[in-house]
Amino acid sequence: MIKEALLRYKWYALGSILLVTTVVVTTLLQPSYLKEVLTAVLMNDQAEIFRVGKWLLVIAGVGLLAGMCNTIVAAKIAQGVSADVREQTFRKIQSFSYANIEEFNAGNLVVRMTNDVTQIQNLIMMSFTVLLRVPLLFIGAFFMAVRTLPELWWMIIVMVVVIASIMAIVMKHMGPRFGKFQVFMDKMNGIAKENLRGIRVVKSFVQEREQYAKFKETSNDLLDLNLFIGYGFSILQPVMMFVSFMAIFTSLYLVSGMVEDNLEVVGGFTSFMSYLMQIMFSIIMTSFMGMNAARAAISIKRINEILETEPAMTFVDTPDEDLAGNIVFDNVSFTYPHDTEPTLKNISFEIESGQMVGVVGATGAGKSTLAQLIPRLFDPQEGTVSIGGRDLKAVNQKTLRQTVSIARGVIGNPKVLVLDDSTSALDAKSEKLVQEALNHDLKGTTTVIIAQKISSVVKADKILVLDEGRLIGEGTHAELVANNAVYREIYETQKGKEED
Repeated sequence: MIKEALLRYKWYALGSILLVTTVVVTTLLQPSYLKEVLTAVLMNDQAEIFRVGKWLLVIAGVGLLAGMCNTIVAAKIAQGVSADVREQTFRKIQSFSYANIEEFNAGNLVVRMTNDVTQIQNLIMMSFTVLLRVPLLFIGAFFMAVRTLPELWWMIIVMVVVIASIMAIVMKHMGPRFGKFQVFMDKMNGIAKENLRGIRVVKSFVQEREQYAKFKETSNDLLDLNLFIGYGFSILQPVMMFVSFMAIFTSLYLVSGMVEDNLEVVGGFTSFMSYLMQIMFSIIMTSFMGMNAARAAISIKRINEILETEPAMTFVDTPDEDLAGNIVFDNVSFTYPHDTEPTLKNISFEIESGQMVGVVGATGAGKSTLAQLIPRLFDPQEGTVSIGGRDLKAVNQKTLRQTVSIARGVIGNPKVLVLDDSTSALDAKSEKLVQEALNHDLKGTTTVIIAQKISSVVKADKILVLDEGRLIGEGTHAELVANNAVYREIYETQKGKEED
C-alpha cells in the first residue's frame, strides 16, 4: 500500500536522491578544503587562503541550497503519501459493516487514521532527509578519514563497534515497548470517546469518579511507558557522546607526537576530526531512525490490518428492483462480535405489506438489534431475513436502501420504515400527534416501531414481544394483555406511572 503510494511520487523521490547525494558530496568535500585553508593560515599564505576559502564557501552554499530543496521535496512526498494512506484507510472503513466497526472499535480506528498515519508520515520524511544521507555519509566519511590519517583507522573501527553495540542493546529493550504504546493510546482514546458519547449516563448515575479513575489508570500506564522509553534514550545519547570524546582525546594524544615541524599534520588532524564527527552524526541519526522505524513499523502493521480486512458484509451486484413491503424473519439468531451469548435467538415472524407492527420488551431484550437486521446493518449468523420475498443477501445495496429506511423520524417515502424509539422523549399529547401523523401519512408503508412505551404501539396491527432475545408473544394489544404475562406486566407498570 505504501509502496504503491510512493510510486506516485517516484520523480520527487528521484529528485530527493540526487539532492541528498549533492548534500553528502559537499559535506565530505568541506573538511578537505578546510584542511587546505588551515595549512595556508599556518603558512601565512594570503592568496591561498582567499582561493581555497572562496571554493569552500561555494561548496557550503551549494550544500545548503540542496539541503533546503531536499527538505521541501521530502515534505511533499511525506505529506502526499500520508494523505493517500489516510484516504485509502478512510475509504476502506467506509466499506466496513457494523460488525467490522464493532470488531476494531471506533476509537481504535480514529487513532489508526490519525496517530498511526502521522508516524508513517514522519518515517517517510526522515527516510528522504536522513536515511538516504546516513549510509552515504558514513561510508564517505570513513573513507576520507582513513585517507587523511591512515594511522588511526583502527580507532574509528573501535568507536563504531562500541557505539553500535550499545545501540543494539538499547533498541532490543525499547522495540517491544512501541507496540504497547499504540495499545495504550487506543485504550485511552476509547475510554475518552466512550465517556464523551455517554456523558448523560455518566452524570445521571454519578460515575464521574469511577470513570476518572479508569482513565487515570490508563493514562498512568502510558506515562510509565513513555518514561521508560525516555530513560532508555536519555542513556544512549550521553554514552555515545562519551565514546566520541574518548575517540577525540585518543586522536589528539596520538597525533601530538606526529606534528613537530610538519604543519600539514595540523590541518590533516582538523580534517580528520570533522570526518570523525560526521561518522558520529551518522551513527546518532541511525539510532533516531531506528526509534522512528520501530514506531512506524507498528503503525504500518495496524494500517494494513484495516486495509486487509474484508468487509463482514457484502452486497450482490444485481439490477435494481422494486420490492414489496412484506418482511419475514425465519429462525433468525444473531450474536454481536466479541459476545458469547446471542442477542436474538430463533426469531420467526411475518409482517404483511402495509402493516404497522410494534416491537416491545425490556431494556436489552434485543429490540434495536432486530431493527438493525431489517435494513441489513448486520447479517444474522443463523436464519434469513427477507423483504418482498427476497433474502436480503440477494438484494443489491441501492435497492435495499431505497426500500428500507431506519430513523428516529420519517424520511422520504420508503416501502418499509423502521422507527427506533422515536417517541420515547415525547409527552402524551405530542406522542398522540405523531401517531396520528403516522397513520395518515404512511398508509401502504410497512412500519416497524421499536418502543419502550406501550402507548406508542397500542394501535399497531400487530405487536411483537421480546424477552432476553426470544420472541415470546405476538398479537394485538388486547390479545397480549389477556394472554402474555410479560407484556401485561410492562403495560400495567407503565399505566400505573401515567395515572400517578
